Amino acid sequence: QVQLVESGGGLVQPGGSLRLSCAASGTMFSIYTMGWYRQAPGKQRELVARITGSGSTNYADFVKGRFTISRDNAKNTVYLQMNSLKPKDTTVYYCNARWVTTDSWGQGTQVTVSS
Repeated sequence: QVQLVESGGGLVQPGGSLRLSCAASGTMFSIYTMGWYRQAPGKQRELVARITGSGSTNYADFVKGRFTISRDNAKNTVYLQMNSLKPKDTTVYYCNARWVTTDSWGQGTQVTVSS
């Protein structure tokens, strides 16, 4: 399994922006489909966005047009640029690495959108 470390969470005002980063250990980073998920207390973890090794992306409807996922395979890092943040985006965001049926997860980073 790959080790994942997220960073970049924090407190931001509504309408503001944050960029999350997820650094992966090991080699062969480019073979993994990388994703960002989020999970609110008492709710199931849900997909926010994901990107394949070749750069194909897909997004949850609730972030389309506001969030952008990208990756830098040379740096073993995936990013989530979050713009136009809303209070309902407040929750813990998790990085995921998937290869076939094997999933690895980061520890999560808290994003709080509040005035």
